[in-house]
Amino acid sequence: MKAVITVIGKDMVGILAKVSTTCAQANANVVEVTQSILDEYFAMIMLVDIDNMNCSLEELKNDIETTVPTMTVHVMHEDIFNSMHRI
Repeated sequence: MKAVITVIGKDMVGILAKVSTTCAQANANVVEVTQSILDEYFAMIMLVDIDNMNCSLEELKNDIETTVPTMTVHVMHEDIFNSMHRI
C-alpha cells in the first residue's frame, strides 16, 4: 500500500529533510519524490510505502504538519487518490 503526500508553501531550508525524516520515524518508506521551487514557493509530491507504517495516516499528517508548520500538507491513501483522478 502507498500514500501520496503533498507539501506546498513558502520555500525554506530543510523541507524535504524534515518531511522525509518524519516519514522514516513512522516507518513509511519514501518511494518517489518530486519537488519544485516556483518563484519563492515550494511544491513537493511524495509517494510513500505504508505497508509497515507504525501509525495512522492522520497521525503521519499531523506529525508532518508539526514538523513544517508553515506549509500546507495533504496525506492521502493511494486508492483514494487514484479514485479521485480516474476519468
